[in-house]
Amino acid sequence: MRVLIAEDQLLLRDGLTRMLTAYGFDVVAAVDDGVQLADALVSIRPDVAVVDVRLPPTFTDEGLRAAIAARREVPGLPVLILSQYVERLYARDLLSDRSGAVGYLLKDRVGDVRQFTDAIRQVATGGTVMDPEVVAQLLHQRDTLTSLTPRERDVLRLMAEGHSNASIAADMVITEKSVSNHINMLFAKLGLPPSGSHHRRVLAVLTYLDQ
Repeated sequence: MRVLIAEDQLLLRDGLTRMLTAYGFDVVAAVDDGVQLADALVSIRPDVAVVDVRLPPTFTDEGLRAAIAARREVPGLPVLILSQYVERLYARDLLSDRSGAVGYLLKDRVGDVRQFTDAIRQVATGGTVMDPEVVAQLLHQRDTLTSLTPRERDVLRLMAEGHSNASIAADMVITEKSVSNHINMLFAKLGLPPSGSHHRRVLAVLTYLDQ
């Protein structure tokens, strides 16, 4: 099975290459930045690519964006994403492509060689692999949103549309004090502790958009 690795940390990249080779995989390329990855995915078309989310030059979502772009050119190109932390937006972007052959694992899982190699083979054969911790957090998020009352969900929707408290009050025909009460309650239910209202509004909106 032909595997492409994209990882910027030399030791981890070399370790993955050695490990997969020892388990019978053919590592056809090992790249360390998003530009190389984007080109290699399309030109080499590996049986599966193991890709770190954060790659140079931006160290944000370079690996994920390169993988998604490559799958547009090569539909169903198998990609297993590795991430240091659970990042729900990345998981949502990956799962929005319903063609399968995708995976999202935390890097901690690499230490369980059997689980990791099984995940690679599953993705390569068109399956979908999601890290249990990612699934748990996605389910927690869904349950949290369903705990909101209809009024609180309406306030959150209007916040996501960019409305101020005064605008929300006018739209819902309630007082601004009532809007503030609803916002404080939904902040509490979403687990957003006091840290500046504007920051919490942004986090609340991101949660709404990520459902």
